[in-house]
Amino acid sequence: MTTKKEYLIYKLSDEMKSCIRIDAELFKKLDVKRGLRNENGTGVLVGLTNIGNVVGYEQSAEGLKPIEGKLFYRGYEICDLAHAIMNEKRFGFEEVAYLLLSGKLPDTEELQAFRELIFDNMPLQPKTMLNIIELEGSNIMNILARSVLELYTYDENPDDISRDNLMRQSIELVSKFPTIIAYAYNMLRHKALGRSLHIRHPQEELSIAQNFLYMLKGPRYTELDARTLDLLLMIHAEHGGGNNSTFTVRVTSSSATDTYSSIAAGIGSLKGPKHGGANIKVMEMIKHIREGIRNPEDEDEIRAYLDKILRREVGDRSGLIYGIGHAVYTKSDPRAVLLKEMAHDLAVEKGRQDEYAFMERLERLAIETVYARKGTTKTLCANVDFYSGFVYDLIGLPVDIYTPLFAMARIVGWCAHRNEELNFEGKRIIRPAYRCVADINEYVPIARR
Repeated sequence: MTTKKEYLIYKLSDEMKSCIRIDAELFKKLDVKRGLRNENGTGVLVGLTNIGNVVGYEQSAEGLKPIEGKLFYRGYEICDLAHAIMNEKRFGFEEVAYLLLSGKLPDTEELQAFRELIFDNMPLQPKTMLNIIELEGSNIMNILARSVLELYTYDENPDDISRDNLMRQSIELVSKFPTIIAYAYNMLRHKALGRSLHIRHPQEELSIAQNFLYMLKGPRYTELDARTLDLLLMIHAEHGGGNNSTFTVRVTSSSATDTYSSIAAGIGSLKGPKHGGANIKVMEMIKHIREGIRNPEDEDEIRAYLDKILRREVGDRSGLIYGIGHAVYTKSDPRAVLLKEMAHDLAVEKGRQDEYAFMERLERLAIETVYARKGTTKTLCANVDFYSGFVYDLIGLPVDIYTPLFAMARIVGWCAHRNEELNFEGKRIIRPAYRCVADINEYVPIARR
């Protein structure tokens, strides 16, 4: 039986239907940039940055020309950084963090000092640790956001937005995210699955990637597991100022709010399935496809199933093939290219070459199927989400921490952009305009309604 409160909520919701409708044609008529996108799909230019640059096309008089994708950190191409670090068999996330936060590549002595500073700040306050253990709930992103807000209470100078204080807070957040996420997952595992609760302390000789795996599951990881996770952290650390979560951090920072409130807002943005949760959607889709076909090597059968996805007949009925296409990248996503290289080696180590071959086959056929149904007006490639979930699974990481791992990497970019937003000349609060298209109404006294 429906209660009076439940009925009122239903009634209010039903009345809301009419007031949330806006004619889509009005957006074109009034030249509104929906989603801050231009008609040709490019982003509306709203700011300048020295931090990251995402390049997926060239603009010319004829329009947008697709090119191989490039991602730059402080002017350095991510593929150059990643390949150099991997060839030297080093862990590179700390080096990338130093670069993004300071604007320069560290020398050996500076990098070692930075690593030591990171390690010194990895342990949590005892009360923060206990609160994570006591928290109820199944979403680690929400626990991460709450834990970040709690860090405000332990900061002796939380509202100071001077450059030195912002850098201190940035380093502490980069250091503490791995610990919070590892402890939160172990608590979730303990409560949901009845498994033993392990609280492992970070080890000084380990990198951030190694320490995270150690805190999460002890020494049960391989060298390649750790190096692959390190690469994932490097390629997720930054992606320009226009991605949804970084823009959220810049918007909130422009109001001069405290670091913890701004970063918690970024976490909320990243949690969304259209942003940081996209690789989970890819994994769910691949599971549906494997269950819906008989032979994973039959390309005609795979094409037919992918076409059903586009026709909204199977899967989540969204009509989307997740992991294919990107807002900026056209011919290739450099992050996906790097990740695919590591995925191959990892699949060989784990004896899962058949699954890797299926992913490659699916990537090619998905693009062909979209072209066949929708035409080739937009150049498509696999984006980073297509392979990242598969790689996490190869490492043996649970789905619950896929998006938190994204946050663990992107906290570097968030802090770099926050620091830039608060320190460039002529800074102003970000305040775009919305045009109201509602009718003008005359007030009616309550007795006459």
